Formats: sequence, C-alpha cells, structure tokens
Amino acid sequence: MTHRTTYDYDAVVGASFGRCHLLPRDMPGQRVLRSAVTVDPEPADRSTGVDVFGNADTYFHVRTPHRRLEVTGTSLVEVDPIPPDLVERGVALDPWEDHRPGATRHPRSVVYVLDLTPPEITEAVHEYAEGVLTPGRPLIDVVRDLTTRINTDFTYRSGSTAVSTRVDTVMARREGVCQDFARVAVACLRSRGLAARYVSGYLATEPPPGRERVVGADASHAWAAVGTSDGRWIAFDPTNDTLVGERHVTVAWGRDYDDVPPLRGVIYTDSTSSTISVSVDVAPQPPTPDNRADART
Repeated sequence: MTHRTTYDYDAVVGASFGRCHLLPRDMPGQRVLRSAVTVDPEPADRSTGVDVFGNADTYFHVRTPHRRLEVTGTSLVEVDPIPPDLVERGVALDPWEDHRPGATRHPRSVVYVLDLTPPEITEAVHEYAEGVLTPGRPLIDVVRDLTTRINTDFTYRSGSTAVSTRVDTVMARREGVCQDFARVAVACLRSRGLAARYVSGYLATEPPPGRERVVGADASHAWAAVGTSDGRWIAFDPTNDTLVGERHVTVAWGRDYDDVPPLRGVIYTDSTSSTISVSVDVAPQPPTPDNRADART
C-alpha cells in the first residue's frame, strides 16, 4: 500500500512544516507488518508520535530550499474478516438505546457523542435519523439500514464537495463523496446519543473485468463506526453499502475529518501558486515469509 502526495511550487520554498496520518493502526483485526513515511527533501527534524485518539502521526520540518515536496507513506498490513460475534450475535442484537455511553459506562467514548462546533446535528439530521433509529431496534439492524439508506439516497459525485462542506449542505444536495457520507452517518448516530467516530483509511479495489490494475489510481477512503455496549466498534461503509471488512485498511480515527487529515502543514515562501497530486495504490500481496515478519519501522 502506497500513498504519495507531491506539491510543486512556482517559487522556492525556504521551509516546510508538516504533520501527517499515513501509518495504519495496529489493532485487533489488523496487524501492521511494515510501515514508513518518507519525505523528499530529507527533513532536518522529524518524529512519530501518538495523538489523543491513539493514531500514529508523523511530524517533519524541511529546511532545504525546494520547489517540490513529496511525502510518501508505504505499509504492509494483514486485515481479518469481520468477527461473527461482533455483528451476528451478542450485543449487536441488543436495542440501540442500550449502547449509549455514559459517565459510568465507557466514559472515554462520550467524546464521540458530542456535536461539533459549529453544530452538525441539524433538524435535517434529526429527521433522517428518526426513520432509522426507531425505538427498540437492534443496533446491527440500525447500522445496516443506515448504511443502505445513505448509499441509496445520496449520489456519489467526485468534486461536488470540499473538506469544509457542512453536513447540512450535503443533506440538502443529496450528493457528495465518501467523507461526506461518513459524516452524515456519524451525525445521525450522535443525534440519538450513540458514540460514533469518523475513520480514514483505504479500500482495496479491483479493476473492471478484463482490465489491468492501474497503479496509483486508488484513493484514500473514509467510513464511520459506532460504539457498542461492550466497548467495541462496528465499522460500516455507506459509500459502498457494506460493513467494514478485510478489504478496508484503517489508518486513523477521530471525531471528524479535521482530526485525521492525511497531510497538512505550513510553508515559508514567496510562491503565489502551487499544484498538488496524490497517488494511492492498494493491492493484495501474496503471503511470504518476509511479509509475515513483523518489521515495522
């Protein structure tokens, strides 16, 4: 898996500061075998830490004058199928009301219930959620229904929104991209007191029948997850009308996109224009002894 971002500037950049979420999470159901972030030009200072949500984040400071900056994340991960006990039995079958966190039950999840500033839980969100989160309905039924409804009611249209587009605007237009659909789902769940988080990552795709894979033609992806009463999370992908499984690679999660952007930073330059290009390649790898070794860097 490779995620490469390239910035080209029309004048020399004297210094670049950057922070990125490009290293996948090592967690139950997903094992990171190798992962690294490279920056060109080579940074004078760099570090990798953990943010408040437990995500790996990388900071770098490039002091070498440059007109091009390239940041590349490469990883090899193993992802398990959805555990049957998470979605087919147990707490997933309990009424959704039983999964609301509180001060004495999963208090750390309460942060994922709070609305954003400015608010995203509008009247339109309340009305949409009302048709899904009916009293006493099993949580897994709510998740599956919400996933399908968003997939059906909203049109995927690349370029129709920006990262700053509000949920209320998406609700009115009924179109957007994966990050918008994830945010609509999160707002609906939070409107009823459930813990919901925004998840960024990748989806392994396949070319149409008879066509070869185009290296670098994939894209970063986003989906949502809802907290359960036993402290776990059910992740689901409204863009593709599916629960999140072994084809999804989780990189980071937070309350919203702004918590986990792939890359953001500051430059010092007289440049008046720049271009950005992003290339993402996610492909299954055959098992080998080298792949099985834990060689995270």
